[in-house]
Amino acid sequence: MSLPQLSRPVYLLDASIYIFQAHFSPYIECFDRQGGDLSAVYGFTQFLLQFLRRAQPRYAAVAHDESLFCGFRHSLCPNYKSNRELPDDNLAMQLQACATLCEIFGLAAFGSKVYEADDIIGTLSRRVRVHEQSQPGTASSCQLHIVSKDKDLAQLLKAEEDCLWEFSSNQRRFRASIIEEYGVSPEQIPDYLGLTGDAVDCISGVPGVGAVKARELLQNFRDMDEIYDNLHTVAQLKLRGAKRLADQLEAHRDLAELSRTLATIVCEVDDQAEEFGRVELADLEVGVLDVDEFRSFLVEYGFVSDVSERMVSQALRLAES
Repeated sequence: MSLPQLSRPVYLLDASIYIFQAHFSPYIECFDRQGGDLSAVYGFTQFLLQFLRRAQPRYAAVAHDESLFCGFRHSLCPNYKSNRELPDDNLAMQLQACATLCEIFGLAAFGSKVYEADDIIGTLSRRVRVHEQSQPGTASSCQLHIVSKDKDLAQLLKAEEDCLWEFSSNQRRFRASIIEEYGVSPEQIPDYLGLTGDAVDCISGVPGVGAVKARELLQNFRDMDEIYDNLHTVAQLKLRGAKRLADQLEAHRDLAELSRTLATIVCEVDDQAEEFGRVELADLEVGVLDVDEFRSFLVEYGFVSDVSERMVSQALRLAES
């Protein structure tokens, strides 16, 4: 007798992408009654309303970034993400409002001063899979839909049905898409970034190793450890400058390993202070959008009446659907 299949996508949302996208967009403008900027809150609200309408999720969670300059990666490398700036008072207020908004919309939301949103998503993804594997009498077909455009999160795509969903462009990237785009498997992404670095996050990588050489190395070796165990073989690869490449790798091994660590998403958090590390699948079940609370929220943050009425109307349609 065949086992019943579990077919229920779990959506894990990278909030900061869509909050900052709205905050810096020249096409999104929203101000409170005193002229204060509310563009981030307005844009994130529109994103959540559209996401809930389109996806109609049963399970979902939102990860917020709260660890800028205070996360564990900064203790490993002070230069990590040094190109970022702390939010000013207005943006800090809007970030807090966006966290509150998730609760009103019935979405589980998590943040941390130690771990980044990627780590929250990584840990949640692992806990969801552990739950699936622990269910007796079922064949797990859990699908993870990670709502983000951050390539680092590709390393979490374990099953063929898992995907990175860039909501704004409605582009879904599966394991096969990552292999085609980067020439390496999702599991090799941390090794790939350990070699090439990542300018967006100020991760240096190995000087002189770009995408072409990193791809060639990881198509010949399973991971960075295997590369370093076989540096003599690297020098013999049919690759321009192979001998020099082997010397570069040897000279910058510490930098490569640090870069890989910075690029590796944490998928198991045991700290009892971190709520997301104790989550069960049932905790991610999407609740009912509280329209009355949403009205009060819009009043509290000073949205002008026409914008407020329009968003309440959208919320009512969603709640009634």
